[in-house]
Amino acid sequence: SREGDSSVIPDLPGQVPADEQIGTVIADGAYDTRRCHTAIIERNPVPIIPILKNGRTWKENCPAARDRNETLRATQHYGRASWKRWTGYHARSRIEIKMRCLKSFRERKMARNPDRQTVEILSRPALMNRLNALGTAEIIRVA
Repeated sequence: SREGDSSVIPDLPGQVPADEQIGTVIADGAYDTRRCHTAIIERNPVPIIPILKNGRTWKENCPAARDRNETLRATQHYGRASWKRWTGYHARSRIEIKMRCLKSFRERKMARNPDRQTVEILSRPALMNRLNALGTAEIIRVA
């Protein structure tokens, strides 16, 4: 709770084996920092990070700044909504909604036994899918 989200990003690419390629990194505006962009660019993935609404151009003294400034120019020219559709960023919000639903079933595990914790964790998505199926309307064609 004492650390911001953006301080975690520089360590994440190192957790992926060097022989595996990272295609894209999608993150929200909290990760729009020079440190995050530099850590992402080092492994050659495409960063998809929206620029904050009051974002300004950076001095182009590193590849991360050039990529970020290009994103800023595209956002200003086409608009944020178009940029999100064009890059696929809008799919991230769907994932965030599902994670919120998952967290609504309690963030902590109740079981102490690791086997029971596994069952508890795996039962949450199954329960979410079942509730979604119950709430989905059944359409029957008449005539």
